[in-house]
Amino acid sequence: MSRTTNEINKVTGAVIAISIRLILLALIVLLLYEGVTKGYEFGHEIFYASAMEEKPGRDIDIKVEKGDSIASVAKLLKEKGLITNSYSLMIQAEFFNYKANSGSYTLNTSMTSRDILQMMNENTEKKEGKDDSK
Repeated sequence: MSRTTNEINKVTGAVIAISIRLILLALIVLLLYEGVTKGYEFGHEIFYASAMEEKPGRDIDIKVEKGDSIASVAKLLKEKGLITNSYSLMIQAEFFNYKANSGSYTLNTSMTSRDILQMMNENTEKKEGKDDSK
């Protein structure tokens, strides 16, 4: 091989190595950007949940059976179109110490996930007992 061919091979190798590094760097930046934006959206959904629809919304009836886990309740709420993300509801329930009491609920699509959890957390049996005594 001549000296010129060796130099061309070195330059080509350097260009390829730099190109691969730039492509990897671009992929890392893209993954970081996506991770940060998705993380922000998820955190925003946990602490500043928004409703699915503007008021007045639609009423939707659901029934929570005794012994249902918060995960199954979150899945039901997502299926009914009351929340966008079941995982954020589960984290909200854990973070804010909410429980989903059994019972029938009429929920509205204009309610936030936190409003829904608050309603389900209240002791409905005591409320029904107070209403019956009137």
